[in-house]
Amino acid sequence: MARRGKNEGTIFRTPSGKWRVQISLGGRRIGHTSASRGECNDWLRKMLDQIGQGMTFESRNLLLGDYLDEWIKAKKNAVRANTGVQYERLIARYIKPKIGSVKLKDLTLRVINRFYAEVVSNGAGVSHIRYCHRVLHAGLEEAVRAGMIARNPAHGATLPKSPYKEMQSLNEQQVQQFLAAASGSRFKVLYQLAVTTGMRYSELRGLSWADVDWMKGAISVRRQIRDIPKLGAAAGEPKTRSGIRMILLGESSLSVLREQRQRVELERSVAGANWKETDLIFPSKTGTPFVTITVHDDFAKVLQAANLPKIRFHDLRHTAASLMLNHGIPVLVVSKILGHSNTAITLSTYAHSNVDMQADAVRLMEDLITPIPVSLEQLHPIAPEEKLRESGKTKIP
Repeated sequence: MARRGKNEGTIFRTPSGKWRVQISLGGRRIGHTSASRGECNDWLRKMLDQIGQGMTFESRNLLLGDYLDEWIKAKKNAVRANTGVQYERLIARYIKPKIGSVKLKDLTLRVINRFYAEVVSNGAGVSHIRYCHRVLHAGLEEAVRAGMIARNPAHGATLPKSPYKEMQSLNEQQVQQFLAAASGSRFKVLYQLAVTTGMRYSELRGLSWADVDWMKGAISVRRQIRDIPKLGAAAGEPKTRSGIRMILLGESSLSVLREQRQRVELERSVAGANWKETDLIFPSKTGTPFVTITVHDDFAKVLQAANLPKIRFHDLRHTAASLMLNHGIPVLVVSKILGHSNTAITLSTYAHSNVDMQADAVRLMEDLITPIPVSLEQLHPIAPEEKLRESGKTKIP
């Protein structure tokens, strides 16, 4: 029997003539039997290397799919409900069917890169793959912190490049056409607030009358309502901490809000006992959060009636930001109104607006450096004595 130092393993020959190697892992013995001593040595070196990298007894035979199932159960308590559901969907749809049967200890960067390439070749969208990577990387990072693996094999993975997508927005004339076409819509006030404040769809959906400060002429964004699969409409905090904000409103917006309040009061009286009080500014006809498909269908009809190109509701947010930036509103102010965590996000997202704003800057610089036509005499006046001398005359006493 060939014994080694503590935790270095033992190799010995069995009565059957085969070779056996054993090593301690987490207080338990694991081993391998082979026909040759050399193969046992190879196995031992591999195991010592994996143990040195952080492999534990529990993770030795743990499948990636089983680990992610455990991870997502805990993770859902730390993220928004909708985010947790999206994580679960990506794990179930992409990760588990392809590499869920791979042992956690055997997962490598090569395995992950081949997985991404295969999913892309099967027609999955680039955004899905990049989001899938975020989920997988986060899950494996937790495994590193738990000491189950030494390093994150998803780190440095090769991801498909996101295609450039031109941002869509309406110009001033198109906004006027749109709001005119929406004058008979039940959601006209929703559309006007979207254009004037740049609020997200989910934020508009979560607004309540308690959020309106009529004295200050302002509205506070404190929550959002999103549709959660199997749960329905659910209220939660805005996308980021910066999303909690107060936005000043103009008299026009305050006026249409008063009209909206009268509409809601009328619908409450019509619904009677079927009304469910939620204090929402934009409820359904029974007081509950409105159904998303209802707004999207109406939005498409208004765009068609206004003879405008088909855009997403979210593009009204882009429209608001672009109009503000193009009319000289400071980036810091626009960033606060939109609820961005910093101005860098605003600048990178709306770079096209910055290009439009360069026209004023170019004109200013042109005015500064373009010379005004003048004579040399105007630049360097000649003294009277020099003029007489140049003309050949003498100075009169």
